[in-house]
Amino acid sequence: MRIVPLSAFSDNYIWAIVRGERCVLVDPGDATGALRWLADEGLALDAILLTHHHDDHVGGVAELLSRHPGAQVFGPSDHRIPFVTRPLGDGERFVLPGDPVVVFRCLATPGHTVSHIVYLVEDCLFSGDTLFSAGCGRIFEGTPEQMFASLARLAALPDATRIFCAHEYTEANLRFALAVEPDNPAITAKMAACAAQRGRGEPTLPVTLGEERCYNPFLRCREAKVQAAALAHDPATRPGELACFTALRAWKNTF
Repeated sequence: MRIVPLSAFSDNYIWAIVRGERCVLVDPGDATGALRWLADEGLALDAILLTHHHDDHVGGVAELLSRHPGAQVFGPSDHRIPFVTRPLGDGERFVLPGDPVVVFRCLATPGHTVSHIVYLVEDCLFSGDTLFSAGCGRIFEGTPEQMFASLARLAALPDATRIFCAHEYTEANLRFALAVEPDNPAITAKMAACAAQRGRGEPTLPVTLGEERCYNPFLRCREAKVQAAALAHDPATRPGELACFTALRAWKNTF
């Protein structure tokens, strides 16, 4: 299984999962580049996986289906996504046509949107806009409690899990992480590594969950220094991990 990032818009990634001459696209917000890449690679599109209804994740589906009408569309059961042919529930497992060996698992992660889901296949997590490198998604429809629980669920996966999120936000997220923990050497080391990657025109993704535990403030809400930073920024912050997370997310919204 080969995973290829296809750039879209200013900072989106459409992830292409390639198995032989077959391909799956994750969150194709735009079809133009994806169609050109599929043609150049000589690949057939088997399926499209969608994490949530936002247009920068689903906007290319109609055009992709017009050119690849046999492709199945997997996604949340949400009336705002009209193209889904296989709605998925939490914990559901599925395989692709003609490929019974590679098993995908769907996990519900409400918070960014109420119906957001992510996909786990082998050691790869396609996290959409729930978990970013060094950050997490804004809470547009859900609640802080839901987002915190969703992140905790993902954080329980093995350290070797590789995170393929949908945006190139890593450097901006690390700047916020440094404001929260200015003395954390893992953050400064990661900033230097990401600057080198971007300087070479490379994505900063994927990252492992084990790495993320070292510098992602939204996965570090039990740390005393992170809780102290949240309290210093907002003296009304109550004790506890959820309150810390809520304060950090509000802080990041205006950072």
